[in-house]
Amino acid sequence: MSRNIRNFCIIAHIDHGKSTIADRLLELTGTVQALGDRKQVLDDMELEQERGITIKAHAITMQVQSKDGPVTLNLIDTPGHVDFSYEVSRSLAACEGAILVVDSAQGVEAQTISNLYQAIAADLEIIPVINKIDLPNAQPEQVTMQIVELLGCDPDEVIPISAKTGENCEALLERIVEAVPPPPGEVEQPLRALVFDSIYDNYRGALTYIRVMEGRLHKGQKIRSMHSGKHFQIDEVGRLVLGRKPCEELKAGEVGYLILGTKDVKDAKVGDTLTTVSEGAEEALEGYADVKPMVFSGVYPVKAEDYEELRDALSKLCLNDASLVYEPETSLALGFGFRCGFLGLLHMEIIQERLEREYGLDIITTMPNVKYRVKQPGEEEAEISNPAEYPRNEKIEYVLEPYVKAQIIAPTEYIGNIMKLAMERRGITTGTEYIDTTRATLHYEFPLAEIVFDFYDRLKSNTRGYASFDYEYMEYRRSKLKRLDILINGDPVDSLSMIVHEEKAWEWGNKMCIKLKELIPRQMFEVAIQGALGTKVISRTTVKALRKNVTAKCYGGDISRKRKLLEKQKEGKKRMKQVGRVEIPQDAFMAMLKVER
Repeated sequence: MSRNIRNFCIIAHIDHGKSTIADRLLELTGTVQALGDRKQVLDDMELEQERGITIKAHAITMQVQSKDGPVTLNLIDTPGHVDFSYEVSRSLAACEGAILVVDSAQGVEAQTISNLYQAIAADLEIIPVINKIDLPNAQPEQVTMQIVELLGCDPDEVIPISAKTGENCEALLERIVEAVPPPPGEVEQPLRALVFDSIYDNYRGALTYIRVMEGRLHKGQKIRSMHSGKHFQIDEVGRLVLGRKPCEELKAGEVGYLILGTKDVKDAKVGDTLTTVSEGAEEALEGYADVKPMVFSGVYPVKAEDYEELRDALSKLCLNDASLVYEPETSLALGFGFRCGFLGLLHMEIIQERLEREYGLDIITTMPNVKYRVKQPGEEEAEISNPAEYPRNEKIEYVLEPYVKAQIIAPTEYIGNIMKLAMERRGITTGTEYIDTTRATLHYEFPLAEIVFDFYDRLKSNTRGYASFDYEYMEYRRSKLKRLDILINGDPVDSLSMIVHEEKAWEWGNKMCIKLKELIPRQMFEVAIQGALGTKVISRTTVKALRKNVTAKCYGGDISRKRKLLEKQKEGKKRMKQVGRVEIPQDAFMAMLKVER
């Protein structure tokens, strides 16, 4: 057992100060010099610094002097947004302790509880911390009682700090050394190392981040993947400081990185167990549950020749982001592309921006949707993630859609607004609990399709930003769903098709037609935009034709001359409508996401 090692992570609701605490710990341990105006050192991605959120888990090694001698601290900073909960679960598997951070002004929120339950399930030592005690509206005593009720600990165990000013952060550092248990596992045991993350380097290929559970690793050692059975030779082994620092070996309990000299991104599967080729371990580590994408969307290159570049970019992103899944698909309107699975809309937005910024690709994303199960007579249940695959005919025995269990924490004065919003989104209330006299927890069951679009934004606006929201997958249930097609001059645009509840079909069809009327430019002929359920048209708008004044050259004279010119123009427009094609602008696909529900 490595007595001088502590492996821990920081968990919290979004924007409660995880990355700022990581900054202070880096300063206190001398890992970095005084940061000054530079913030969130571990958030090295441009998007993370712009948005002020953590997207990926980040690992770093620090050294601290304790009363028993030098101690190595391995910190893994984790994201707080619900879309990146898979990153949190992976981090927890590589640690023995967790710092639970709660904002002293906002108190316990939905994601706080969700992350805490994950940490308890992983059997981690919990260190409760109240952050931002320097704020004028801080309520440390009230928030301390919320944590005590949640954890069942003594009030004295809750550490009040200000990560911004550094107040009491030294006490937190001491508590980490005292409370977090040293990692189990012996150096003499056969090697077992857990792959908890990986990245792609343009020069070195796939880099694997590992936690050594048992045994030791060194450069030149031959190892094998217990998932794929492939053999590799270690080109480099090292520790994660602010950059990558090569070392001689990694032993049981330590966290670091490996370079295996492989360019194939599939060789570094997150959750894999690595062991030696000769005299290796027989049983793999438990690893991780397979990720379950919640939202699906088509991703297409604007230029058809960029298809191969898009494929390469997605394969590299999959290494950086284990929760992204994709498979090839084709669309009549957009050509060749990929159907991608995401954990939520923020996750989808981040991937889209990374494809554009990091790989210089111009892409179009189609209307996001969830995965349904459809049963037709005489056939087995089929899973459908693309509305274009949904059968048009009415011979469907039943349709199943995914439901989630949701938890909303908000001030009691906004309960009415939340209940109204939940009813609009087909929510089923399952209970209400009062945390204290001012805040309540509302429990709901929602169809996933109703919350993936703009539910979180509407919830925030209806509660002036005070509500917090968290959800987890429950099960599939039967629903009355229909496929809504959008027809342009009678031709369906498969990329704009969607699956909706039959009670909302007319409303959705009408809103989409009105929105498209604003976006499609006028042609020399009339353009009909229709919403249809199967063969039944339920809504329609028309983009009026541009009209050339063909009678301008007529001045006076017989009316029959003017009529003849107008008839000739009418015949020309009729012929143009038969052969003309309406180009749908790229803006239309993104604008559909902003349709008011």
